[in-house]
Amino acid sequence: MLTIFDLRQRGLILFEALSGSRAYGTDLPHSDTDLKGVFILPETEFYGLDYVPQVANETNDEVYYELRRFVELLLKSNPTALELLASPEDCVRYQHPLFEAFRVEDFLSQLCRQSFAEYAVAQIRKARGLNKKINHPEPPARKSVLDFCYVTVGAGAQPVATWLERRGYAASQCGLANVNHLHDLYALFVDETPDRHHSYRGLLRDAETSQDLVLSAVPKGEVPVAYLSFNRNGYSTYCRVFREYQEWEQKRNPERYQNTVQHGKNYDAKNMLHVFRLLGMALEIATTGCLHVRRPNREFLLRIRRGEFGYEQLITEANALVAQVEAAFTTSALPETPDRGTAEQLLVQVRRAWYAAQG
Repeated sequence: MLTIFDLRQRGLILFEALSGSRAYGTDLPHSDTDLKGVFILPETEFYGLDYVPQVANETNDEVYYELRRFVELLLKSNPTALELLASPEDCVRYQHPLFEAFRVEDFLSQLCRQSFAEYAVAQIRKARGLNKKINHPEPPARKSVLDFCYVTVGAGAQPVATWLERRGYAASQCGLANVNHLHDLYALFVDETPDRHHSYRGLLRDAETSQDLVLSAVPKGEVPVAYLSFNRNGYSTYCRVFREYQEWEQKRNPERYQNTVQHGKNYDAKNMLHVFRLLGMALEIATTGCLHVRRPNREFLLRIRRGEFGYEQLITEANALVAQVEAAFTTSALPETPDRGTAEQLLVQVRRAWYAAQG
């Protein structure tokens, strides 16, 4: 398995640069040092069966793309690949002379509207999702199926727990039977004998783990005391949201989460910083045909990161910027897509020159 150490030892790296906040100019003293680069496979490995498109370290803060994979990403206007190619000079740690043939201007196109702006819109959705999770956290105890069940009372309905309590019944006294032609509506029977071993099976097999109601065998001629409705769709949606919240809670970055809580604005500040960074880049690409990774509005972006703006204010400004970007691309002189033929020719030339030099 090819490693970054192997790339260095075997001299396979074509380009290497600092990336992330240090390239954007938004780094702080405690910021991570991220590295990205481009490498080329030796001739025998390239033509063999085990093509390696990408090599990364365990934490994924050092990522290197094989030359062919890198060009494929450029042709898709992938922001990471374009930003790497446009790395500020003070971030470039190594560049092989052959790599100088790749210029970011040759790969900017109308596709950047989608790759930069739509990715920013996705970040806005993520920010909204975090805002919702922080402000409306799920309680630690999971709700039961019975929390989504209601019993008919006259022309209305009551939560089943309320109905049982008011009538002095236990769930174990109850039995349910399907009502023909009606989904998730059940006839509700009650065994009022004093014997603890009631004839019905209750409403659930297990209050903590049951995912559905349990049905009972009801003697012919028994009359239901009421009807019970199970909001199955509501329960299904709740389970999905609860599961997503738990996954988010387990995977969230503790430092970023604490920063979010501390600044009190209830959004992921780093996430929102990237929204405005990406939209700024997209607008710049559309209007100037250039991409500058080092952002000119560093202080504004850092103010976002410090939580100096309200959530709704940022969302409003971001949506306005999205509209500007859309309008700018509509009148932009950029080509629809990068020139695939020229890119392929360049790729072949560089690879041939590399292999020829290796003997």
